Amino acid sequence: MVKRILRRKIFANGFASALAIGVASALLVAALLSSGAAAARAQNAPRGFGVTGQVRDPRGAPVADAAVTLKRESDTVLPVAKTDAAGRFRFDGVLEGSYSVEVAHDGFEPVVKGLQIQGRAPAPLTITLALALVVTKVTVVGESAQVSTDISENRDAASADQNLLEKVPVFDQDYVAAMSAFLDPSAVGTSGVQTIVNGVEVSSVTVSASAIQEVRINQNPYSAEYARPGRGGLEIITKEAGAAYHGAFNFTFRDSTLNARDPFALVRAPEQRRIYEGAIGGPVGHSKTTSFMLSGHRQEEDLESIVFAEGVSGPIQQSVPSPKRDTLLTFHLGHQFSDNHSVFWQYNEWDYPSWNQGVGGFVLPEAATNINQWEREWTFNDRISISPRLLFQFQILAGWEHHIVTSVSEAPKIVVQDAFTAGGAQADVANTERHVQLNGIGSWTAGKHFLKFGVNVPDLSFRGVVNHTNFGSTYFFSSIQDYQAQLPYAFRQQQGNGTVGYWQDEVAGFVQDEFRFRPNLSFSFGLRYNWQNFLQDYKQFSPRGAFAYSPDKGRKTVIRGGAGIFYDRTGANPLADLVLYQDGLKSYLLLNPSFPAPLFPGDVLTNHPADTVQFAPGLREPYSIQYSLGVERQLAKRTTLAVTYSGSRGYRLFLSRDINAPLGPNYSVVPNPGVGVLREVESTGRQAGNSLEVTLRGQMTHYATGLIQYTLSHTDNNTGGITWFPANQYDLSSEWSRADFDQRHRLNLLESFNPGKQFTFGVGATIATGKPYSLTTGQDFYGTGILNARPAGVSRNSLNGPGFADLDFRLSRDFYLSKNRKDKEKGRVTTFGIEAFNVLNHTNYVAYVGNMRSRFFGQAVTSYPARRIQLTARFKF
Repeated sequence: MVKRILRRKIFANGFASALAIGVASALLVAALLSSGAAAARAQNAPRGFGVTGQVRDPRGAPVADAAVTLKRESDTVLPVAKTDAAGRFRFDGVLEGSYSVEVAHDGFEPVVKGLQIQGRAPAPLTITLALALVVTKVTVVGESAQVSTDISENRDAASADQNLLEKVPVFDQDYVAAMSAFLDPSAVGTSGVQTIVNGVEVSSVTVSASAIQEVRINQNPYSAEYARPGRGGLEIITKEAGAAYHGAFNFTFRDSTLNARDPFALVRAPEQRRIYEGAIGGPVGHSKTTSFMLSGHRQEEDLESIVFAEGVSGPIQQSVPSPKRDTLLTFHLGHQFSDNHSVFWQYNEWDYPSWNQGVGGFVLPEAATNINQWEREWTFNDRISISPRLLFQFQILAGWEHHIVTSVSEAPKIVVQDAFTAGGAQADVANTERHVQLNGIGSWTAGKHFLKFGVNVPDLSFRGVVNHTNFGSTYFFSSIQDYQAQLPYAFRQQQGNGTVGYWQDEVAGFVQDEFRFRPNLSFSFGLRYNWQNFLQDYKQFSPRGAFAYSPDKGRKTVIRGGAGIFYDRTGANPLADLVLYQDGLKSYLLLNPSFPAPLFPGDVLTNHPADTVQFAPGLREPYSIQYSLGVERQLAKRTTLAVTYSGSRGYRLFLSRDINAPLGPNYSVVPNPGVGVLREVESTGRQAGNSLEVTLRGQMTHYATGLIQYTLSHTDNNTGGITWFPANQYDLSSEWSRADFDQRHRLNLLESFNPGKQFTFGVGATIATGKPYSLTTGQDFYGTGILNARPAGVSRNSLNGPGFADLDFRLSRDFYLSKNRKDKEKGRVTTFGIEAFNVLNHTNYVAYVGNMRSRFFGQAVTSYPARRIQLTARFKF
């Protein structure tokens, strides 16, 4: 029977997967054909003199990531260089002659400077950029989208500047979410996606959309500066305050009258969302040394959650209001003490309460929660150049966070597996956090070497927890029939002291050397060290290395590779559980209890053994070995293609086991009757993944610019994460299977089309094959109180979910309120746009049910949103 079910599932999803693969392949081929313009010939770059310099903004601060081009008679002599964090650039092998140095960076006027080389290397250049008022022309992924042997210029990175993000469909103007589709799930750590803002790791993105200059993924994937691989983190570059007044203001509006009906709703639910967002910056008064930037947003979201469940009386379908509010305010003040010394101060205030959360699918309205959350942060940054070759930067961030979850109802919670969840949410908890983050980085340029070193303190925090979850108890039933017969299979309740405070400390240090051995060959070698408290693991040394080599004289092809070790971290929640259950919080599990019954008094429950949490002796931080080898090719002046193979091997991955679970073969007698569930957090999991990635970036045709990335991948592991339990607590052999996030094919596209001066057309698309899910019996065969047992001989994640397909459009038009005499496309401009998400109204199902006893077996109970229409307006000056 089981084999027949598996065959039926695989066949049912085969056509959807094949269709997704076919569409993905067709889009990729079409994009490649559109970029078939012949590559312009480039001059050979023989050995000669070195040309160095520094790019600064009007206040004298270094400008990072500026594109520097060296030309002779309008021809690019060498691959375009990008300035480093100190604003420095370098060209090697430049012969005698007359040249022009061109510098471009978004938000600044381009600069062209003459250069004469005769007999010896020229003195280091200092180039100062002037702030541009408004840049409305799309220069997506940069005018200098060229292959390069710079270590940090890998063309398989997913990168989009604000010019692109403003022209393509971005839901709710959330640039971070839009770019997150390009992340590699296998590279994401236990604590989630690593987020870097202006070179510093942060716990949350408190940056308004108008203040974001660029979002990158996988830029310099083997950098020792960061804890996680490049494919598992987001790097955000924000705008400079600038020496002239400039700003942008956005309004986004969405209403359900323009949307399609949710496929699980009986009627179209009344919804509306309004977003007010903007940023303004410039000098303080007439000062030439002090500038400011004020940014923020207000989001008013009145949405509906769709319940699709099965009750005693039959199907349950209803819409439940789940409103949210989100207010962010950021004030940035910078001061230039001298040409070599600048500082800035920044304050962020973020409030984002919500109501009736957690409802939807099987969860009924009475089991909802209300959430009150806010964050406050203060940042100080000091940047000083000791000499033209030595730069230091120090940043300290101090923050205070407050997160309170309150159940709408205090009634006992009723969970009928894969049918409905009623009663109260039993999720009352309050978390507070006072944290400090430190970052001290130095960089030193010496000849062909660029040395970077520093100390990171990503988390130094005191966390307070008031945990009253499940103080009102929860009853678990395996089916509606058991619920009607009043036969729960488990009862859980917590009592005691749920209030604790603890420190979470994480410290890291790194050193890295980027060495240009030849003009066509570069190396990078680095070493990172990580440490966190609670774990007695002092050997977290992470060596990393990379190379880039151009074998042809025209420098149109680059071979790039690298490898490195990356350590994971536990995150805050497992540490909180460890402290709570060792400092007085008691959790009790009773199998096959009586029902209904009042809450058990404390003296009755204390006669039963309490559950506890512990770290396994010798627990170590998980680590992964990442490696890659790829080829990058310049297809046209502003178009590059990268084909990269990547592999990863994960060791000592986190998982949880109940080491006091009943023993086989009857699973009725526990090893230690004096203890309940003994959850042990272990580092015994493993993972193996391989992928082939094709990335097309730049100007595809004369009118089209953007980014396309296709990934063919496969990842297996034997753990679902640090809170995951295997089916059989004493046997992990059947857990090795496809990872929960595994998708064989993925295609992501962001493309902007400018067929004329009147309109801009943007396209976003995501197409992927299905993720796996597990076939379960819906019964507690192992006596653990967890219904994750599978039929004999069936491995984890044996079923395959449906594919995913999403197509988004944006149509916009600019109206110029003033004209710049030098450039008609600069000045005050108003833009109106209309965006459509999931244009084809394709139903993308999620939450597939693998429980054989459920009426919903093999079906989904929720889906991603149906087609939605969004109206936008923007004013920039």
